[in-house]
Amino acid sequence: MKCPYCGYLESKVVDSRPADEGTSIRRRRECLACHKRFTTYETMESLPLMVIKKDGSRQSFDRGKVLSGLIRACEKRPVSYQTLEGLVSEIEQALQNQMDREISSARIGELVMERLKKLDEVAYVRFASVYREFKDIDTFMAELNDLLKNK
Repeated sequence: MKCPYCGYLESKVVDSRPADEGTSIRRRRECLACHKRFTTYETMESLPLMVIKKDGSRQSFDRGKVLSGLIRACEKRPVSYQTLEGLVSEIEQALQNQMDREISSARIGELVMERLKKLDEVAYVRFASVYREFKDIDTFMAELNDLLKNK
């Protein structure tokens, strides 16, 4: 790491700690030539995820869209905004950990429903009714019966 004071190319790490809620690492360094200290931040490079929509079109992953869907599903439910943001981060991390850079919108929907089912069953049914496009009350009841059966 190049020293910002003297330009020397070598330094030693004096201290490391997580920063930005664990998404980066803050390092205190000391230049081996002038002995001045400076701070660097290390972040993981993330490749953009492409979402393949139902119609075959592609667009980049937008965590805001996932969050807004969750907010609508959890409206008037006892679920905090921080919990929803954590859920979106968990989903995004799961997608980043996959080897594919292209993911279907169906897979994202399934990941959301898996987590919502554990978090709040009413929000899960709301999300599933829109996501799975329930056509009639029988389809809706079948989902509710499945939910009750698996309790």
